[in-house]
Amino acid sequence: MRPDFIRETAGLRALMAAIVLLVGMGFHVAPVAAANDEYTAQEIVDAGHSFFGETSGALAKVIEKAFSQYGLPNGYILGQEGSGAFIAGLTYGEGMLYTKNAGQHDVFWQGPSLGLDYGGNGTRAMMLVYDLPSIDSLFARYGGVSGSAYVVAGLGMTVLKNQNIVLVPIRTGVGARLGINVGYLKLTRQPTWNPF
Repeated sequence: MRPDFIRETAGLRALMAAIVLLVGMGFHVAPVAAANDEYTAQEIVDAGHSFFGETSGALAKVIEKAFSQYGLPNGYILGQEGSGAFIAGLTYGEGMLYTKNAGQHDVFWQGPSLGLDYGGNGTRAMMLVYDLPSIDSLFARYGGVSGSAYVVAGLGMTVLKNQNIVLVPIRTGVGARLGINVGYLKLTRQPTWNPF
């Protein structure tokens, strides 16, 4: 064989390997679940204190309850939402997802509810995110029983689930919305008026 042909073949192989590597990197899904990617209770309490402000005295108790049931979250969302209901209700919110190894991402949520539920409110919401394998997997519908599953001094905690991913919204705010309802939250990358 000619030396020029061998050099050209080796160069072509190196070029093909570089292309495959670059293309593969372009389709990589940002992983969230990795070593040291979970938040401690103190990190969540600190984030909540600066976010909720004066109402955060009971925050440690609510977070302790969530941690005792579900362990350490690998993400959390801080945001605001508004909702209203007269038997049937709607919720709309927006916030920011924080993770240790996949960065920060805008998150929007909306959802319908049905049940013995009346009133309206505007709240600040912190959502603990458990078992999130990738950012893309967050954007889905999460079902559960909405309402005040656990309440301490004006802070309420509920639990929503989609497959293995668990969301634990912790809410406080102004207004009055009383009762219990069954509904879901749909998390999206972009805002939308459609709660379904």
